[in-house]
Amino acid sequence: MLRGAARALTVGSLNPKVVALADHHLAGRVARRAQSMQEDLESNPASPPFQRVDYLLQPQQSAVPRAAANKFFREVLALCEYPHLLDRSQTSFLFSSDAIARAQDILGLIPGRSTGGYSHCQGIEGLRDAIADGIASRDGLPSYADDIFLTDGAAAPVHMMMHLLIRDKEDGILCPIPSHSLYTDSMVLRGATLVPYYLDESKGNPTGQVLSEENQCEIVELCKNEGLVLLADEVYQENIYTDQKKFNSFKKVAGSIGHGEGDISLVSFHSVSNGYYGECGRRGGYMEVTGFSSEVRKEVYKVASLSPCSNISGQILMSLVMNPPKVGDESYTSYRAERDGILSSLSRCAEAMVSTFNSLEGMSCSKAEGAISLFPSVRLPPQAISAAEAMNTEPDAFYALRLLESTGIVVVPGSVFGQVPGTWHFKCTILPQEEKIPLIISRFKAFHEAFMEEFRS
Repeated sequence: MLRGAARALTVGSLNPKVVALADHHLAGRVARRAQSMQEDLESNPASPPFQRVDYLLQPQQSAVPRAAANKFFREVLALCEYPHLLDRSQTSFLFSSDAIARAQDILGLIPGRSTGGYSHCQGIEGLRDAIADGIASRDGLPSYADDIFLTDGAAAPVHMMMHLLIRDKEDGILCPIPSHSLYTDSMVLRGATLVPYYLDESKGNPTGQVLSEENQCEIVELCKNEGLVLLADEVYQENIYTDQKKFNSFKKVAGSIGHGEGDISLVSFHSVSNGYYGECGRRGGYMEVTGFSSEVRKEVYKVASLSPCSNISGQILMSLVMNPPKVGDESYTSYRAERDGILSSLSRCAEAMVSTFNSLEGMSCSKAEGAISLFPSVRLPPQAISAAEAMNTEPDAFYALRLLESTGIVVVPGSVFGQVPGTWHFKCTILPQEEKIPLIISRFKAFHEAFMEEFRS
């Protein structure tokens, strides 16, 4: 390179919509410091005042996610990945009979019986049939393979629909706050206008609340009356920890109040990354598209066909999630035991963490009814806010960094996701292994009490 030669690219010559994206520097700052501390621990275990770094983050953000693989799912995947196992006599002793039968059925749907090839851009038709059957069984309403698009997780179809729906800044997207950056960033990248609305924290945990059917009906009616497309993120439909509520898909709710496909345009998203399965590395997901005209559906297909198909293993796993073992299958008892054990453990972890947060000065946290995250509120002392401002950082980021430095516990500042102005939060998950929760709680409690005392007026 010649000295003094102009660089080919500068920030000013990049797509301004990319530059306008929030860089999530607060989350990145905490995560980078956590990684640095992790490396210090590995090279010099005696250096920090703790023995490990605990990532209370989403599975895809955490270096050590909770192991949540299901034996039946993994058996079927193993047989599909290496079909020659089906020809070996030992296989019947190593794998359950229903896993063998399911793998044989699935391989019969895949051209060439190989997971290494491409499929139709919408996904393998037989797997879409299976997923449609699972949706129909769940909702009590018809579902069709032509409405299903198999995708690499739930993020890909969200981007796909944003790409389809957004024309320019005159198009607005109603989005709850706090919100996952997937939605807000996708809007900004495509030039839409974010139309935020704050969730009512007094009526529930903003990141772990199960919508009531009444609330869902109101949303459906709003979309119908205003001619809005409803994008329904339903990836945590299995994770419900209260007997007072249950999961109802928006498709089911719309049908229950007499609305057919012609009344509301609805796109539902699901993924294998979340739920009790937690297979975030498998990148399996789907979107179900209903209530669109045939002309618009052609445009949906056009956008989907811009990219190759989603990975075949993820497609298979998504079909298994929607059609798990049933009563009478060899794997049913162990499957239910694994599933119920994981969900019960998550519920106990959530209860222990919520109870602790609510016992501490200046903190409050609503009960987690579902999902995997908590969003506790922290009423920071004025002196702590002043100290944060002196460091040119958000007060909740200041709190999160101090927590990390003192305890090795990693949380994400609430300002990353959005919050009512003048309030401060952090987001954490209930994913650490249950046996680690008491120590995490103990370290957190000691830190918070010392922090509040240090900055007391």
